[in-house]
Amino acid sequence: MMRTAEKPAMNYTVKQVAVMAGVSVRTLHFYDEAGLLKPARVGANGYRYYGEAELLTLQQIRFYRELGFELKQIKRILSRPDFDKIGALESHRKVLQKRLTDTRRLMETIGKTIEHLKDKKKMKSQELFAGFSPEQQTQHERYLIDRFGEGMNESIEQSKARVKDWTRGDWEKSGTVFCEICQDLVTAMQQKLPAESANVQKIIRRHHRWLTQFWTPTRESYTGHSVLITKSGLRNAYATHHPHLPEFAAAAMKSFAERELS
Repeated sequence: MMRTAEKPAMNYTVKQVAVMAGVSVRTLHFYDEAGLLKPARVGANGYRYYGEAELLTLQQIRFYRELGFELKQIKRILSRPDFDKIGALESHRKVLQKRLTDTRRLMETIGKTIEHLKDKKKMKSQELFAGFSPEQQTQHERYLIDRFGEGMNESIEQSKARVKDWTRGDWEKSGTVFCEICQDLVTAMQQKLPAESANVQKIIRRHHRWLTQFWTPTRESYTGHSVLITKSGLRNAYATHHPHLPEFAAAAMKSFAERELS
């Protein structure tokens, strides 16, 4: 009787895994030390080696990070005895499909707005806000409360009260100011200005002033807002101007909060 040849075990070094997954070697070392991703084995030479199971776990970590989860949350999820890799992947796919649909709608809105501003094809007023759904606002509010506690309810209600009588023109005017701020930040980023530089901080001061239309940002809440624009649905509003703008703006906001706010 012929014996089926066994599939050779994968035996990747930490450097090989880092290249494959698009993370740094230091990150993989940190994941090991934090108990989030242990190597399959450690050789006599002290080198870490990874197999398929570890690569699949790292893939899950990368998915959850992309969806905005913190490392502590990811560790709790992955360590659950009933964790189902296939079920998790199906869930990730649904979330990403929803994001893709939302992003496509926003991109269509951007394209139509550009044509509108070039006087090539006029838009109806309501089309300016296609892709910005009440469901997204509800999800955003839920994220705020989950991330920063029930105390965020007061800020949310304060924001709603300030804009409850706004007209479409008020929203359009506010949106124009926001876009100008984003474009100025993109220019600064392309000029390779540091997030904490004086010129960038002047732009962020305008951003902070713009936010006061809706609520009163303190050091803590403005820093929290900087996290939201990289990890929640708010990211799209910044990323449409430049893919790396959310991170750049967040770094500048944190610097501003530390220096200027109490």
